Amino acid sequence: MKRLCLVVAAAAALLFGHAVFAATDYPTRPITIVNPFGAGSASDTLCRIIADKLGPALGQPIVVEDRPGADGALSAEYVHHQSADGYMLLMATNSPLSADPFIHTVHYDAVKDFTPVTRVGSFTLMLVVNPKLPIHSVKELVAYAKANPGKLSIASGNTAGIVGGYTLTTWADINMVHVPYKTTGPALEDIMAGRISMMFADFTTAMPHVQSGTLRPLAISRIKRSKLYPDLPTMDEAGIKGFNLDAWAGLVAPAGTPPDVVAKLNGALRKVIDSPDVQAKFKTIGFEGFSSTPEELGDYIKTELAAWKKMVDDAGIKPD
Repeated sequence: MKRLCLVVAAAAALLFGHAVFAATDYPTRPITIVNPFGAGSASDTLCRIIADKLGPALGQPIVVEDRPGADGALSAEYVHHQSADGYMLLMATNSPLSADPFIHTVHYDAVKDFTPVTRVGSFTLMLVVNPKLPIHSVKELVAYAKANPGKLSIASGNTAGIVGGYTLTTWADINMVHVPYKTTGPALEDIMAGRISMMFADFTTAMPHVQSGTLRPLAISRIKRSKLYPDLPTMDEAGIKGFNLDAWAGLVAPAGTPPDVVAKLNGALRKVIDSPDVQAKFKTIGFEGFSSTPEELGDYIKTELAAWKKMVDDAGIKPD
């Protein structure tokens, strides 16, 4: 019996030593960040800005993999089923982890099936229209829509676009045709071509077109004005009282990812996200970047689930 105990103790020591070695050795191969939307989307841009700096910080290549579909739910489901070893991350946004559970049928739990790593920041959305339309304000939009029911169309490239569009039509009591897209870029192209009337688009994707005059901005989605466009009114100021839509981004891993691996990722990511160089790049694309502890992101996800459920309910959106 004494010999058996010694053997068991030796085996346990060997396994423990191997686990410690594996944790301190991480990462030993490329890490993948899965983007829930298409190439050129705001989340894709964020992934690539972060990957460019995170790779050298961790000593391994960072691969960005675009997996659009079902407003981000497909990417979340994919990452949920991957190994919990720190080599697969999801660029989580309010779409897969806040709104999708109340809009689509999803096969994951936004809280239980993911390990939070860090916040990345917040998006601001702007309502943009085709500049050939005789619409220069939200007030004119509502008047035109009431005079021409069903003539206007509103696109969406994510759940923020869906919720924003339905909130506008429900609260303003107007009739517009909703046209969903897998991602924002193609939707904006159709707006500029005159095939679609408008959409709520993130600053990152819409700004170049607004600056060139191929899109006309009407208002921003947040309750407070943006420092990037201080002259642009909020939806609340424009007459849709109480309208306040804020989109977010964060990085999560599959549930069960070892705490020491999460800690190493969090430490490296916080240095990258909060660095002056990356902050400057975020600013140029109209993104408010900031990091957090894993615990802060975990608490935030729970809070946002409740907030987005209310927004979905208030907008009158029926789950598919």
